[in-house]
This record gives sequence, C-alpha cells and structure tokens, in this order.
Amino acid sequence: MVQPHDIFTISSHKQFEKIALKVFRYQYENNKVYKEFCDFLKTDVQKVKSLQQIPFLPIQFFKSHAVVSNSDEIQETFTSSGTTGMITSQHLVTDVSLYEQSYRQAFSQFYGNIEDYAVLALLPSYLERSGSSLIYMVKDLIELSNNEHSGFYLRNYDELITKLIELDNSGQNVILIGVTYALLDLIEKQKFDLKNTIIMETGGMKGQRKEMIREELHTILSQGFGVPSIHSEYGMTELLSQAYSLGNGIFECPSWMHILIRDTEDALSYVDYGKTGGVNVIDLANINSCSFIATQDLGKKYPNNAFEILGRFDHSDIRGCNLMVI
Repeated sequence: MVQPHDIFTISSHKQFEKIALKVFRYQYENNKVYKEFCDFLKTDVQKVKSLQQIPFLPIQFFKSHAVVSNSDEIQETFTSSGTTGMITSQHLVTDVSLYEQSYRQAFSQFYGNIEDYAVLALLPSYLERSGSSLIYMVKDLIELSNNEHSGFYLRNYDELITKLIELDNSGQNVILIGVTYALLDLIEKQKFDLKNTIIMETGGMKGQRKEMIREELHTILSQGFGVPSIHSEYGMTELLSQAYSLGNGIFECPSWMHILIRDTEDALSYVDYGKTGGVNVIDLANINSCSFIATQDLGKKYPNNAFEILGRFDHSDIRGCNLMVI
C-alpha cells in the first residue's frame, strides 16, 4: 500500500513512475469501477510497466459511478457545477486530509508561505452552491493566511475595489483568486494599477459571458488590473491536485501530478511534445478514488511536465473516449 508520505515526497520522474505503477495496481484491485474498465479494455495488469500503458478512466464516469478505491466512510462529496437538470460529477473523498496536504504543499511550492499574503476570493458562482472543492481550498487558504483582510466577496464589487486598492497601496502582498467572468466585471467597474497583487483566474464564464481565447482574455485582464501577467489554476472536481500557471498560460505540476497528451483519433496512444491532443492527468493524491483520468480538455505538453490548455472537446470530437464508456 502506498502511503501519503510516499506521494508527497516524490523528487524524480523515475520515482513518480514507480509509485504510479504501485497506485495503478492498488486501484485495479480495490476500485470496482476502474477494474471493470481495465478488464473491458482487456488490460493485462502484469504487462503494465510504464505510464503510457496505464488505462485512463474517462472523466464522465464520475457522473455515473461511485469511483472509490476503499470502503472507508465518505468525508466530503465534491460536486461539479452545472446548469439546472445537468448531471454533475461527484468526487467521493474518504480522506480529505490528502486534499488539504496536496493544495497546501502545491501552493507553498509555487508561491511560498501563505502567511505572506492577503487572500481575496471573488468566486460568486462557486459560493452560490454547495460541494465546491475550490471553495473548500480557498476557504482554508484564507484561514491559513492569518490575515484579517483575507476573505470572500460575492457581488459586493465596490467593497472589494476599495479593499484591493487599499491593500496594494499599503505594500501588502495580495492574491486575488477569481472566476473569469467576475474578474472581467470588476475591471469594467474600475481600472487598477496594482503593484503588489497577483491576479489568479480559475477559468470559466459559467454562462455569464462569451468564451474567449486565453491570449485575448489575459490581455484584457492584465490591462484592467495593471499587472504584467495573469496567473491561472488548473484543477477540477475529480482531482485533488492543482497545476499553476505563473503567466503565459503554461501550467506546471507539483511533483505528484503528471500530464500525458493522448491522440484525439486513438485514445490509447500518445502524441509528442508541442502537439495538440486530449489531456490525461495522473493525480497520485487521488489514491482513494482514481489517479488516472482522461479529461475532456485539449492541450499540449512541453518538457519538464509543463502543459497548456487549448480548449475542450465538443461532443463530436470525443470519438475514442466514447468507445471506452461502459
């Protein structure tokens, strides 16, 4: 059995692959849904010797199945956002401390000590529903910042504008984490010239605005906030780990997370660096559900496990993925 310590102290690709293969065998033996999926693909578990040979569970399974790798009590159920009547994903978490360790350690890796920041959160769509893993994480980061100015904002934009300018002018390091459409709403009300603030967008227009390509969006946000670059967080309900972009839309993973890019025509094969394909995520923090997930995102991978998100499959593009849903 792989222990949390093994996962969060990975220091090389070789070590990652060794632990990932152990997790794969553990989940094959203990996760009924994943085992049925692997058996459907006629996977010979004994012959799986590399990351590329591991089957990746299509993310849609989290909408239709209980994807768990043990029989422990469910501590948290994280759910995806969706419009009325839409079937949403459910991530059944039997050990929420793994999620906490994952995002705390990753934040520290990319941004340093959380106590150096005031954390402001503009996440209206997420706050207005229950079961958001993003809200769980940001609430904890706000508390860990130990800063009286940290907190959530719903639609009280004027109050946030005043607070943001006041903190930035005082020299306080600030991270403003916001859903994309709300950040755009904010800069339409007020243009900023921020010197000590990081703007982190979490993606998503949530049906509030038309979708934009990243370059256009980040240019508008950079100009509106007066900052040189826009940071981004890549995470999802079905994962317990996040990748971060410190600018230019290029994401980096913590050491226990890895990206592979699958061929859009053949979901069981992979493409080279710099070529577009479907994003497969290995998240070893997901040891109690499934660590090997085929997402519906399109992206490119670069050396050093960096990657870029280019968009999403539409239903006509899923081809190979649909064939694997049992």
